[in-house]
Amino acid sequence: MGCSVSTSSRSTCSSGSRGDAVSPLCFEIGFCGAKRTKRTFSDHVITLQNLASVPNRIFTNGKSRTSCIFTQQGRKGINQDAMIVWEDFMSEDVTFCGVFDGHGPQGHLVARKVRDALPLKLLSSMHSYQSRQNGSGGACLKGNLKKSDGSPEDRLNCLWKETFMKSYKAMDKELRSHPNLDCFCSGSTAVTIVKQGPNLFMGYIGDSRAIMGSKDSNGSMVAIQLTVDLKPDLPREAERIKKCKGRVFALQDEPEVPRVWLPFDDAPGLAMARAFGDFCLKEYGVISIPEFSHRLLTERDQFIVLASDGVWDVLSNEEVVEIVSLAPTRSSAARILVDSAAREWKLKYPTSKMDDCAVVCLFLDGKMDTESDYEEQGLSSATVQSNHSGNAIETDDGQKTELYLPRNFTVRSSEESDSYGRVAAEFEGNVDAVSTEDQNWSGLEGVTRVNSLVQLPRFSEERPNP
Repeated sequence: MGCSVSTSSRSTCSSGSRGDAVSPLCFEIGFCGAKRTKRTFSDHVITLQNLASVPNRIFTNGKSRTSCIFTQQGRKGINQDAMIVWEDFMSEDVTFCGVFDGHGPQGHLVARKVRDALPLKLLSSMHSYQSRQNGSGGACLKGNLKKSDGSPEDRLNCLWKETFMKSYKAMDKELRSHPNLDCFCSGSTAVTIVKQGPNLFMGYIGDSRAIMGSKDSNGSMVAIQLTVDLKPDLPREAERIKKCKGRVFALQDEPEVPRVWLPFDDAPGLAMARAFGDFCLKEYGVISIPEFSHRLLTERDQFIVLASDGVWDVLSNEEVVEIVSLAPTRSSAARILVDSAAREWKLKYPTSKMDDCAVVCLFLDGKMDTESDYEEQGLSSATVQSNHSGNAIETDDGQKTELYLPRNFTVRSSEESDSYGRVAAEFEGNVDAVSTEDQNWSGLEGVTRVNSLVQLPRFSEERPNP
């Protein structure tokens, strides 16, 4: 595996609140400072085989100390969305969150593969940095960081940017060479955040989105969009794709959905400009280089919502913030948001099949519900906790949800900013392969506006045996 991280020792220098003036470099992976209890990355070796037993990591419907997550399958077939919250990710005050929306014949497998492997690559990249620091006598933030002479916040920002860039690149490289997972015309979005004390670092590709609920000067809740939906019609995205001989246009029956097409064929019609996988389009402008951004949280910031486009297709940022802030209990917020999206799909698009939905709600004050909150809802804490361990076994067909709702749409209009990242240095990462089962891809039946519209010949139905 080549990745070792600590899952038992605890940092002693995490900031107690989002506003504490604690050095942003203090997350105990060999950075500068006096001697203290360290997370050495050597206590346990984490591989894909034992991820389910890692403490404070949840990936199925439920809650953690500071968050709740929920996903709902559509009536299209297998749920292709995946999500994760990993508390105490590198130290006591570091939390990793992610939502991944798969598409194509094996999109559900790609999304789950990325969900499991990408956090390990971030850890491995940090481990590699720690090793370089130890080898150079523990010098403070030297090495390959371009802003080693800047402020601590600038240096930390540069480090996380490098880590996200390397890890995303390594993830896509692994998918390309995976022995059992065909990603030629399958892929996944990713919206991932790392909250370290008052710092929020974000890396993302595709059209899954992160927003934040915050209070304005009058104490009213407002929605702040944290990420950009990386669609093919964004000017720089379209320019890059066209320079690589890819084509960008929308079909006549869905003029609101721009797609990426091969230069020589009307396929596959991918409705996003960046994604993991989708190697049929990687030479024609679709990339896996993430956008990266950093934000310093304040006491006004209340919660963060990460969700796949099944939510954003029918609910505005403001509606999502209102739904989450008015949820009767924090542990129910993600589920109520998905239920609200399901109702909106039925009202706004009664003849279409709803997309899968996945939601992560991270509450920034670090608090969840009290026993009295559950009692008001007619629940016991034992009932709520029974589905929240994060140690459940997920089957290959992705059947891990409770209700049964509809699938795959990509419709949105919004004002989107336009900033773009650059790829960083090479990074090698290896994780163990996951076995897959053959899937009959019937995702185009009776539905338009799917994320990947047209099948390539290699995915045509198998001929019957003579």
